[in-house]
Amino acid sequence: MKRICLIALAAMIFPMAAAAQGAKPEANPVSSAVRQSVVRFSKIMVAAVDAMPADKYEYHPTPEQMTFGHLVAHMVGSNFLLCSKISGVAAPESSKVTDKDSKDKLVAGLKASFDFCTETLAKVDDSNLGESLTLFGTRTASRAAAMMALTNDFADHYSAAAMYLRLNGILPPTAQPAKKE
Repeated sequence: MKRICLIALAAMIFPMAAAAQGAKPEANPVSSAVRQSVVRFSKIMVAAVDAMPADKYEYHPTPEQMTFGHLVAHMVGSNFLLCSKISGVAAPESSKVTDKDSKDKLVAGLKASFDFCTETLAKVDDSNLGESLTLFGTRTASRAAAMMALTNDFADHYSAAAMYLRLNGILPPTAQPAKKE
């Protein structure tokens, strides 16, 4: 009986081990993961800011919190800044938006910031993750840390937008029921 169990176990393990040895590691796992995050978050963040009615862009839950429009302007600026620093490509002068801009201009700005990130990060690889970058003022960080800050910002900004949407009775994109095809 022991012999049969050992044979069965070996029959299950050896094919998995052989398959694992044949798999090649990804050449640029960090930059590839960041690019995948850009694809995912560009869809849900643009959908979130588009879901908020234009007359709610001045909404803020408490006087101390930023308005929804300010949050969107912050998202735009953060994307352009971090993708510029990571890629070494200057952000376009036309990238500036303010919290007082119209919903249409802010949504367009967010789309443009994700387009910029998609374009510039396409050329980034993992060969210089340890390179030091100046991010804010005199604050420095490695390119890898800037990439982590970018993806962390995506999650932070989306969760804030989702909260603002929910406080206005709107279901965020990731909470929407799946659409039937």
